[in-house]
Amino acid sequence: MAGIYIHIPFCKQACHYCDFHFSTSMKKKDEMIAALISEVHLRKNEINEPVETIYFGGGTPSVLSTEEIDQILEPIFSLFNVIENPEITLEANPDDLSKDRIQQLAHSKINRLSIGIQSFYNEDLQMMNRAHNADEAWNSLVEATNYFDNISIDLIYGIPNMGLDRWKANVQKALDLGINHISTYALTVEPKTALASLIKKGKIAQPDDGNAHEHFLALIEMLENAGFIHYELSNFGKPDYFSKNNSAYWLGKKYLGIGPSAHSFDGKNRSWNIANNSLYIQSIQKNELPNETETLSVQDRYNEYVMTGLRTIWGVSLDRIENEFGTNYKDYLLKEVQRFIDNEQLQLVNNVLKTTVKGKFFCDGIASELFWVE
Repeated sequence: MAGIYIHIPFCKQACHYCDFHFSTSMKKKDEMIAALISEVHLRKNEINEPVETIYFGGGTPSVLSTEEIDQILEPIFSLFNVIENPEITLEANPDDLSKDRIQQLAHSKINRLSIGIQSFYNEDLQMMNRAHNADEAWNSLVEATNYFDNISIDLIYGIPNMGLDRWKANVQKALDLGINHISTYALTVEPKTALASLIKKGKIAQPDDGNAHEHFLALIEMLENAGFIHYELSNFGKPDYFSKNNSAYWLGKKYLGIGPSAHSFDGKNRSWNIANNSLYIQSIQKNELPNETETLSVQDRYNEYVMTGLRTIWGVSLDRIENEFGTNYKDYLLKEVQRFIDNEQLQLVNNVLKTTVKGKFFCDGIASELFWVE
């Protein structure tokens, strides 16, 4: 099974924390849609196995009309072997989800919404420069749950001046709405973002790791008590509501990335398109793919497996390490991992290495300590 990702590089306004590729100008939207469709045709032979997920990410894909989304989906269904009931996700912002728009989407091929709530409180949304307000966040979900069963929302924790009570209230609002999948992220200060500049100027406080850790532990407790499974570091889902698209990334399945800045993976090679709308369009119009490719070494693939595996409930299989990468890698991992087992951040069960609750928040750092470095 494989997946297709479509990057829609447009947003109404720039969130202070975001470092994804996007433009706030819609002038080239029609040209971009035509280019996306052309890229689908140019790459029709790159995936020979069934496609089980299609994901519209961004940017803000909900700035497209339902008709424009259908235009992009049509060649995917005609050129690829799409399974009978694929998971088709649209990332959306609350301010785009009017009652009429939700009804239109419910009658389209879209069967899963990923809604960028981030917070149900205006002070947080204003600090992040989100395009929606708290009422729109709540109302969009009330309406969406009338038409969609498979809904995911994004929430951000560790926001400056967000106390534990307000964070818990954010999570509780999602639970009150009956949401079945929640993705959560610690507010991170990326270089060259507006947030980094505002912190440097002293206009916004630096996020506090201790505060974020406290929020994270409260989050785990609340969601697991509500029947969610913490199946990946940032993701919680009720049974049967895990993101098939994202799970495919973590499990090393193949995927094709369409659009500027989109990444693709065929099992051994990774490629990525140019992160420039104009140059992307110009290249596609010449029937040229504007991408670069790298072949992952055994070391690269080992390091990626350790990184992704430790983030998930599936963990890192020592048998797979030995079979795919060799005994040297297995012996190296067993040696390096012992200190994390001793301090109860990792556990080895049935020859599978997993993070404990104590280690989850730190798993990316732990993984980097286990990388094979020449």
